[in-house]
Amino acid sequence: MTTIGQSVPRIDAVGKVKGEALYPGDINLDNQAFLKILFSGRPHAIIRSMNTTKASALPGVLAVFTAEDIPVNEYGLIVKDQPVLCGLNSTKPYADRVRFAADNVALVVAETEEIAAEACNLIEVEYEDLEVITDPRVAMQEGQPLLHPDHGSNVFVKYRIRKGDTKSALAKADVVVEGYYQTPAQEHAYLQPEAGISYVDENGLLTVVVGGQWTHEDREQVAHALGLPEEQVRIIYPAIGGAFGGREDMSVQIVLALAAWKLHQRGIHRPVKTIWSREESIIGHHKRHPYYLRTTWGATRDGKVIAAEVEVISDCGAYAYTSSKVLGNATLMCTGPYEIPNVKVDTYTVYTNNIPNGAFRGFGGPQGAFAAESQMNKLAEALGMDPVEIRMRNLLDEGSLLSVGTPLPKGVSIKKVAAACAEAAGWVKGKEGWVRPQGYMDDVPDSPHLKRGIGFACSFKNVGFSFGAPENCWAIIELEGKSEIEFARLYHAGAEVGQGSHTVFAQMAAAAVGLPLEKVQVIAADTATSLNSGSVSASRMTFMAGNAIRGAAEHALKKWNNEERPARAEFQYRPPRTTPLDPETGKSEPNYAYGYVAEAIEVEVDIETGQVRLVKVICADDVGKAVNPLQVRGQIEGAVVQAAGYAVLENFIQQDGQVQTKTLSTYLIPTILDIPDQVESLILEFPDPIGPWGARGMGEMPYLPLVPAVAAGIRQATGKWFDQFPYTPERILMGLETAGQPSPEQD
Repeated sequence: MTTIGQSVPRIDAVGKVKGEALYPGDINLDNQAFLKILFSGRPHAIIRSMNTTKASALPGVLAVFTAEDIPVNEYGLIVKDQPVLCGLNSTKPYADRVRFAADNVALVVAETEEIAAEACNLIEVEYEDLEVITDPRVAMQEGQPLLHPDHGSNVFVKYRIRKGDTKSALAKADVVVEGYYQTPAQEHAYLQPEAGISYVDENGLLTVVVGGQWTHEDREQVAHALGLPEEQVRIIYPAIGGAFGGREDMSVQIVLALAAWKLHQRGIHRPVKTIWSREESIIGHHKRHPYYLRTTWGATRDGKVIAAEVEVISDCGAYAYTSSKVLGNATLMCTGPYEIPNVKVDTYTVYTNNIPNGAFRGFGGPQGAFAAESQMNKLAEALGMDPVEIRMRNLLDEGSLLSVGTPLPKGVSIKKVAAACAEAAGWVKGKEGWVRPQGYMDDVPDSPHLKRGIGFACSFKNVGFSFGAPENCWAIIELEGKSEIEFARLYHAGAEVGQGSHTVFAQMAAAAVGLPLEKVQVIAADTATSLNSGSVSASRMTFMAGNAIRGAAEHALKKWNNEERPARAEFQYRPPRTTPLDPETGKSEPNYAYGYVAEAIEVEVDIETGQVRLVKVICADDVGKAVNPLQVRGQIEGAVVQAAGYAVLENFIQQDGQVQTKTLSTYLIPTILDIPDQVESLILEFPDPIGPWGARGMGEMPYLPLVPAVAAGIRQATGKWFDQFPYTPERILMGLETAGQPSPEQD
């Protein structure tokens, strides 16, 4: 009996439930020292001088490290534009500048965490403050101070799409809808703050035990900054308390490695440990990008969208991180999963003195979907057409051309997904098309202040790295036994960040070699034992690992059948190539696979208090093949809850480059009292032609359409569109008070 499609228990469940699983902060080694980081505390300044004498003299301090101690003082996932430590006498030009309030300025290693913290306070730094720029729309203008003088512009990256003639098409359209949308920053709020421990082992291998999403990329960045060969650095991921994209960039990896290595060179052979506080975590790691989207769509009276123009400006923050890749996704998704013959898109990501922004579940998709789906709902309203019906007339199909001028990969299922969601939410398809006989709004009996509405939205999301980024994944399988295979061992570098990846690896390995699950061992997330898997991001790991595991199993079985026992085989899976956006037209083959999703949401609005409550969420998600259906359901429900926080609750506030919501008492995430009353998960299985066992990635997809569906539900309930969120009571009440009045453009 195959393990594929079975809701087997997670292989890490018992250890986590019993408290036996060790997270980075739980790991202690004999004679360990403690590291603390001195943050800049200033969003934009030049360091004129630094004096560490008092800190170094404090009893219990082992070392103080500054910029001049870094062999190659730079790092970054896409572009190495960030100093490891900001300061004087650095190898990197302009490293004497701090660009956001949590830039790292110095490291203290001491006998205790308390001594290290005290020593940080003794470091004397003289700053020359520079003008602080926090609005990307201002920062991109000519004449503004440059955050990175060597880059020559505050615009880090820009893209464009030109397909057809939008000007002529909009002139011919029967209905034209304009919109200006703003999306907020969002904190990942994973349970485990950044932590880790580093040491030099008995073989001279610099080892960092830490939470992350891509072991081999962490290794590359640590080795680069320290000027070491990659083979001299080992990265190990123990249990990880959540990620959601927030561990894709560096946090404590390089500074831990630096401290342990430098101490080792000085003859001090001690492990070095650090644990960030929640406040350090919130101000120290990147956020979801705020976006500003101005868009104009035109349609014919029969509901055919014929033109879309979009301008997108994203807040990159102080450093690049993954901003260019996130912007690429938003560039594609800001016109939705629709076949539109005429498209004009201009997108920009712009340096500011805010916290750097980077990867977060959905990766540009939620921002693009908010604008695209809101535009589609407004077009439906302007035409007097059902919101599901207008989508069915425009959704992509097999052979449809994307905005970038190329067709989707085979296996397009968005129409079937939208239909399944609509039917579950009360829509029916009649002779005139899709309708919802009971309408789109309800009153709550005996509660005239409560208004309910139902909103609909759908979306699509890439599986895997996009726009020409190198994409591959390795797996190694060993088979042991005598006449029959008795045991299999899988080596894989993929991270387990709470999503259940290692359980799915085991299920796929068991199916590939024909063994029961209990006879498969997974050894994962260690650069010393596994080859590069790529990151646990982009909804790619089940897809990529599954294909790599099948390939390794096939080669190992062939060796076994040729009497090579035990048999060991490694295999690198490479998916179909993708291509970057053409700089003039945007034409490209952006992705090799997609996932498709639709959501219908019943929203309740208290018009007296402004409180928004999500009563019911119906999420239809094509996963290709649910390798572990219970885990898929968990991913859907988790994404819905996280997106619900993004929609109605989480209000991340920065003012003049300083975070105002730096604790979980001021930055509110959903509790059990805030989540939707009911989440109905429709797990659809339309196989991806090149997915392992037909599986598609799905971890991000349920996130994308939630906010625009909520916006549509609020519109049905109150008669008011809200084009900026989160939908806090204050925002709702203010909007209802000004309903019917011309509203100024949002900030």
